[in-house]
Amino acid sequence: MSATLTASPSPQAKPARARPPRSAREIRPGEAGESLALASSALTVVAIVCLWMLMQMLVLGQLSEHRAQHLLYGQLRGELAVETAPMGPLDYNSKPVVEGSPVAMLSIPAIGISDLVVVDGTASGDLLNGPGHLRTTQMPGEAGLSVVMGRAATYGAPFGRINQLRPGDTIEALSQEGEVTYTVKDVRRNGDPIPPAPTGATGGRLMLITGANHGFLSGLRPGTSLYVDADTKKATPAGGAFASVSPAEFPMGHDTAGLPLLALLLAILGGLVLAVSIARRHFRAALVWLVAAPVAIALAWAMTDQVMRLLPNLM
Repeated sequence: MSATLTASPSPQAKPARARPPRSAREIRPGEAGESLALASSALTVVAIVCLWMLMQMLVLGQLSEHRAQHLLYGQLRGELAVETAPMGPLDYNSKPVVEGSPVAMLSIPAIGISDLVVVDGTASGDLLNGPGHLRTTQMPGEAGLSVVMGRAATYGAPFGRINQLRPGDTIEALSQEGEVTYTVKDVRRNGDPIPPAPTGATGGRLMLITGANHGFLSGLRPGTSLYVDADTKKATPAGGAFASVSPAEFPMGHDTAGLPLLALLLAILGGLVLAVSIARRHFRAALVWLVAAPVAIALAWAMTDQVMRLLPNLM
């Protein structure tokens, strides 16, 4: 019996499955989490900074302004006692009055203002400590025009209620040359007619200027200016004024001198965001924020002072 050998068919190789083309850069499983952590850290830090800045402008700034007023009041009272307070653009040593120095005090009984210290200079940084005297005009109490500017909504809002003044209300100005009483003639806004200036050698006008927007949050919106004109017939002799000042000292002016420091603070803030996102990989989030939050608040405090200098000086 012959055995017929039949060759079994060789198994055919299965065709290889085509692999999809690889992208130039594949996202690793952990990269999405790292990006999410970075975004979360950035948003949290920005939220802390923004909330603190708003609170500092409207609430904590008031405490800062009150402390500055207390110190300025003591300084001015001491200078008045020894007769060394400024009587014009020069101090008692015949040197230009240092910007930010106290030069006068205002009292406005109709709106509850008493012994409000006026500093020399009206740039945004000057008005963080109280109202300021425009240095191209005469000192308060002197013959001629004297202009005093103050904030309407932030850092204590010392002029936040002068829009409530009415013709006939009085304003008392105390300086080295004595006390002078002004009588309010008009409260006006941009475009309104200006009342006639007082005449005579001893006639003087005190013009108070602030932002026209008042209120807790509406005052943060830049707008036009509000003016209070008050006159007197018994001003002291004029002591002179500066010929010119920088545009930052005029109504709604802003000071750009702090931009380099603000840029540095923003760079440090970016470094803080990066440090927080890295630290959250190795430590508990609560511990990281316990350390990072005070640093963010300190940066927000420093940044707010610089931002206030960039914003209109009457806000």
